[in-house]
Amino acid sequence: MLRILDIVPGTSVDGPGLRTAIYFAGCSHNCPGCHNPSSHDFAGGREMTIEDIVSVIEDYGFNVTYSGGDPLQQDPELLTELSRRLTECGYNLWCYTGYNYEHVICHPALKYIDVLVDGPFIEEQRDPSLIFKGSVNQRLIDLKMSTRDDIVEWKSDF
Repeated sequence: MLRILDIVPGTSVDGPGLRTAIYFAGCSHNCPGCHNPSSHDFAGGREMTIEDIVSVIEDYGFNVTYSGGDPLQQDPELLTELSRRLTECGYNLWCYTGYNYEHVICHPALKYIDVLVDGPFIEEQRDPSLIFKGSVNQRLIDLKMSTRDDIVEWKSDF
């Protein structure tokens, strides 16, 4: 079971186009100024099976963004299985994490993620003009184009 705070369809702020955001419960980063501090509680939300989550996503049909909380603090096997299933269904996956890519490069779910928005939110580096990220230290990493030695940032086509 995965801990889910909410699943929100039709969001346009968590990646390109309309997307369904899955807000996971639990985050130990506790970034000052976090936009979702209620997501820090690992006991928050409700438990959902992978099948139930996939069913909700399929009801809406939008591409998917993992947010939270920190999705990478969920059970790695379960998050990887969810990601695999969603990828097999043809969904584009984005994932927000407070970790830097270099620290989670071996996380098994990343092979299914298209874009990783990495790094902690740093309140002093907040910039509301940034697209799909909150502070200038964060990166939008195109995981399909990146290698361990060559990180390629995602580029918007709009």
